[in-house]
Amino acid sequence: MSSASQYLQDVLHQDIPLTREMDMHVLDWEQQRLRLRLPLEPNVNHKSTMFGGSLYCGAVLAGWGWLHLRLREAGIDDGHIVIQEGTISYPLPVTGAAIAVCEAPEEKVWKRFVSTYQRYGRARLSLHTRIFNENAELPAVVFDGQYVLHR
Repeated sequence: MSSASQYLQDVLHQDIPLTREMDMHVLDWEQQRLRLRLPLEPNVNHKSTMFGGSLYCGAVLAGWGWLHLRLREAGIDDGHIVIQEGTISYPLPVTGAAIAVCEAPEEKVWKRFVSTYQRYGRARLSLHTRIFNENAELPAVVFDGQYVLHR
């Protein structure tokens, strides 16, 4: 595990205790792509698939974690990240461990976000997270979240 991955996992487990209960782990942070893993057992529902609330939390936290790490890389440490809104769809059941993936938005979108924050002390960024059954190619969950960074 990279130092950035370990750092984020420590932040999640210390600052958001629910992530410990969900047994969420940071798999990796590579080339501005964050991957989190949620095992089925602590997140199972009555149908023996993953609970939709756990999947929602995993999706939100993949975006939150992505933004937290990217801001850290950019040297921006004076803001607070909150989720403003999110939309989610569950096209497939998650029948085992889940892998949440959040990738970087376009570079011009990122630059506009940083510029807006530096100028006004508040900025919004839309991030897209997909959650897969472990070792699957098709997403089981698709999430679009609007995150706000404010001083």
